[in-house]
Amino acid sequence: MTISVLVADDEALLRTAFTSLIDAEEDLQVVGQAADGKQAVELAGRLAPDVVLMDVRMPVMDGIEATALITGAATVSAPRVLILTTFDLDKYVFEALRAGASGFALKSRPLDELLSAIRIVAEGEALLAPSVTRRLIAHFSRASRVPPERRRDFGQLTEREREVLSLLARGLSNTELASTLHVSLPTVKTHVSRILTKLGARDRTQLVVIAYEAGLVSAP
Repeated sequence: MTISVLVADDEALLRTAFTSLIDAEEDLQVVGQAADGKQAVELAGRLAPDVVLMDVRMPVMDGIEATALITGAATVSAPRVLILTTFDLDKYVFEALRAGASGFALKSRPLDELLSAIRIVAEGEALLAPSVTRRLIAHFSRASRVPPERRRDFGQLTEREREVLSLLARGLSNTELASTLHVSLPTVKTHVSRILTKLGARDRTQLVVIAYEAGLVSAP
């Protein structure tokens, strides 16, 4: 199945470079390009891409606001957003993750890593760059606890589901969860799916954000 991608960056040369790179892959296809956040929101609604490759700093509307609008529908079919950034410990990246982004990629890393990141985000199965993203989330959420009115109802989670969430927030994959909890992989996937539903999260990245903001896990 081909993964459709919308590229949003205010630098024309970068948009062209990313588009050429992505279109060269058999399983990836660029369906649109946006020069600012407002265009990204409009095209995402019209083209319904699987993934939006989103720069943070753009004119008219930045990538954070655009991400919030694109993912605001909170539906499974809504595009997943992959944030492009220059620095891994960037407060804007955390704000984008909080706004609904599924992960981020560094512009300075090899281009093949970007392709891998697009595929991972499209699958929604694993947290992108867990060691870096987890550190980023933990760093900023320590001083940014959510107010009571925005907190999720963790009381609806079973004891096992809370355990799964805690381990997931520390970066464990489904396979590692299964090994740690001594259960089958399908059982782990069922737990994760139920947690996503109960907490109203779109993917694993959002579960990590929720867990750190609520103080369920501490910084590594």
